[in-house]
Amino acid sequence: MAEKKTTAENPDVAAAAKAAEIARLKAEAAAAKAAAAEAAAKAAELAAAAAAAESASANADEDTPEKADKKEAKKAAKKAASDAGEKAIAADKAEEALEKAEAEEPEADTPAESAVADAEPVADAESEAEPDPEEEKDPRAVTLAEGYAFEDPTLTLGCGLIDEENHPDIKIGIPLKMMNRHGLVAGATGTGKTRTLQLMAERLSAAGVPVFITDVKGDLSGLMTPGKSSDKMLKRTAAQGQDDWEPTAFPTEILSLGAPSEKFPGVPVRTRVEDFGSLLLARAMDLNNTQTQALQLLFEFAKKQGLPLDDLKDLQDVLNFLTNTDDGKERLKKIGGVSTASAGVILRATAALNSQGGDQFFGIPNFDTDHFLRKDSDGRGIISLLGMTGLSQRPALVSAFVMWLLNDLFSNLPEVGDAEKPKLVFFFDEAHLLFEGASKAFLAQIEQTVKLIRSKGVGIFFVTQTPKDVPSDVLGQLGSRVQHALRAFTPDDVKALKATVSTFPISDFNLEKLLTELGVGEAVVTVLDPKGRPSPVAPTKLWAPESVMGPADPTQVQATIQDSDLAEKYMTAQDRESASELLAAYAELRRKEAEAAAKAAEEEKRREKAAKEAEKKEREREKKRTERRNSKFGKATRAAAKTLGTELSRELTKGESSKRILGKVLKNFFK
Repeated sequence: MAEKKTTAENPDVAAAAKAAEIARLKAEAAAAKAAAAEAAAKAAELAAAAAAAESASANADEDTPEKADKKEAKKAAKKAASDAGEKAIAADKAEEALEKAEAEEPEADTPAESAVADAEPVADAESEAEPDPEEEKDPRAVTLAEGYAFEDPTLTLGCGLIDEENHPDIKIGIPLKMMNRHGLVAGATGTGKTRTLQLMAERLSAAGVPVFITDVKGDLSGLMTPGKSSDKMLKRTAAQGQDDWEPTAFPTEILSLGAPSEKFPGVPVRTRVEDFGSLLLARAMDLNNTQTQALQLLFEFAKKQGLPLDDLKDLQDVLNFLTNTDDGKERLKKIGGVSTASAGVILRATAALNSQGGDQFFGIPNFDTDHFLRKDSDGRGIISLLGMTGLSQRPALVSAFVMWLLNDLFSNLPEVGDAEKPKLVFFFDEAHLLFEGASKAFLAQIEQTVKLIRSKGVGIFFVTQTPKDVPSDVLGQLGSRVQHALRAFTPDDVKALKATVSTFPISDFNLEKLLTELGVGEAVVTVLDPKGRPSPVAPTKLWAPESVMGPADPTQVQATIQDSDLAEKYMTAQDRESASELLAAYAELRRKEAEAAAKAAEEEKRREKAAKEAEKKEREREKKRTERRNSKFGKATRAAAKTLGTELSRELTKGESSKRILGKVLKNFFK
């Protein structure tokens, strides 16, 4: 008796078994889909009930039945949504198993073909019970999908987030060409603003756009290091539609504002005092309007006199010359009415700024802001990180310095109009420091720079805690908004929250409630579309950065700095002949002139004294000669008189009348 053939040896039996297995998997998949659809319908029904309860309880007190119904409805809706999600996952797994089995299906010329055909009507019957997906779509999701379906290249920020559920198929982003229309990243401390900034910098760099960032906390150097992949990370990125996530390092330049420090190492960024300008320096020194105008006149004086102002010592020496020297005081009187008091205040403010470390910010070689516009060999934009040394100690100086960078870029860049992508995007973290205590002239300068610099291809993003930190005239020019969570613990917080909500376009969402419930890494986004129209307000689950979310290893940072092309050019401060040296030379010249004049005066005095002595001696000699002459004449006269008297007396004594005549003559002679 022949042995029975095994399934493997009998193709017909194998095909029949395979067909039966496929039929079973199709039936299971259809059942799973039907269960998932039923769960989704139930979840949608409960979500609607929860929304109704939410509306009914909006004006109710905390302990009313309406509030209790709301809580129960939300709880039931959340549970139903979770159940629907689990059933959807089960349906997906069933589909995967079916696809795998079908991929191994033999040729359809076996008896298995009829078995599969017998199973198909079951699947069709089940599929007929599936609801129409279009009927289940949340209208808010449809609005977001349509509002962010840009055809232009887009910088993706994340996926749609509706009722705490990710919508990975809805990508939320900013059209790349609109990045030069400026923007705002705001939110309470700890809500993820820095990570949003990091994500945007990465996406811009990958698109070939250079980036400049003020690194306030010193934790953005991780951009130069690839992030770490893990099952948790991959699960998170997949859930939010970030299918292309992979650990990536980005080209990064580490800069330091002034002298490098342990916390903020980097290539020093300096500028000359006269390039910095009187208005920004007045801001840094907290001068009032009158003193600011006086400083402007003093800058003009230095320029006319050919006195270059490289560092603060140059300015100090000019002020010392004008206030503490006779020559300078005379010149000060002629400088447009600048008072000695104003000059003295400016001198003390300059000395104070110098002692606070301001001398590290000014000098040569002065930094060329064109370095911010570079790309690497792969065409990726270089990310320039500027470490903000001593920001809390001298916020006015640091903010003024950042404004100088913007002004310098504005002065040097050509007009480009509306380009396909910006030349540079500038992120200013802790932006409130730029505006606190600023004068009207300084605020006007900021507003003008923000308004005009977009035509040079530069976008500016302010990063701060609340939109209230930015003046309304500037806020009105910001096209894109990424608003993280806000807190409402105090009446002032509630007022700030309402003010923030009022700045958004009309939305299908309850923003006042939503903004207080956002989690870390979640935000509300609105941008300008390619035609310059505001996009719908979009709750967004932000994508994860691909680099390390934190500081890089210090050894890697130091190696990056040393390998930089800029290190050799800017690392060592230089000195040249400027106002300080020229005034010192002038003072030395005046000293020598004074010494020569004093010596000449002394010599003149000596000559005058000698001349007077000679004259005195001459007078004395003349006197003696006169006396001698007078003495000889007297003797001769007396002798002659005596002889004459003798002779006359002889003649006259001969008669009485002669005696009388002689007496008169002698009397008159000796009278």
